[in-house]
Amino acid sequence: MVGAGAVVTQSVPAFAIVTGNPARITGYAGTKSRVVRTTTPLVNTLNQPGTLKSTAVKGVALHKLPLHSDMRGDLCVGEHGLGLDVPFKVKRHFLVFNVPSPEVRGQHAHRRCEQMLFCIQGSCSVVADDGSKRAEFLLNKRQLGLYLPPLTWSVQYQYTIDTILLVLASHAYDANDYIRDYDEFLLLTSRQHKNRRGR
Repeated sequence: MVGAGAVVTQSVPAFAIVTGNPARITGYAGTKSRVVRTTTPLVNTLNQPGTLKSTAVKGVALHKLPLHSDMRGDLCVGEHGLGLDVPFKVKRHFLVFNVPSPEVRGQHAHRRCEQMLFCIQGSCSVVADDGSKRAEFLLNKRQLGLYLPPLTWSVQYQYTIDTILLVLASHAYDANDYIRDYDEFLLLTSRQHKNRRGR
């Protein structure tokens, strides 16, 4: 959706709301009513470390990791494995930083790879989409991780200038695992829903 007076010089991602000159992405349609911010009561219900908070988007969940604080500082820890803080064996990690604030990252899904996103400095917004529902999450606390299962379209945007995003992944890099076309993603998720209904 392009706002009045916006000057667009490149293609606009699916459901992106752009305004201004030059145009900048300011939000995503269908998510604003479900923005999950770490200051809202929804997230404050995560008062026990490791507690999982399910979301409207299939398989996507917020995890709060244990935080230990004393006079020496803070330590946040997560254990990896099914049923633990990070629900998969980590085979790869990467850091995203120095992202110019107007830029958007992600805009893809994975066929097999699971991911967990932690904003270890600054903040950014993440849109998760399962093909039928979308929600937006503000990552701005180091102990809050967002779990993204396979076949989840993910977009990261509104990076602060100091943001460092840590991504844990269940698989080594494989270019063939990426779904970069939103229409192809919708086709795959539609097939998956039909297969489930047929069982």
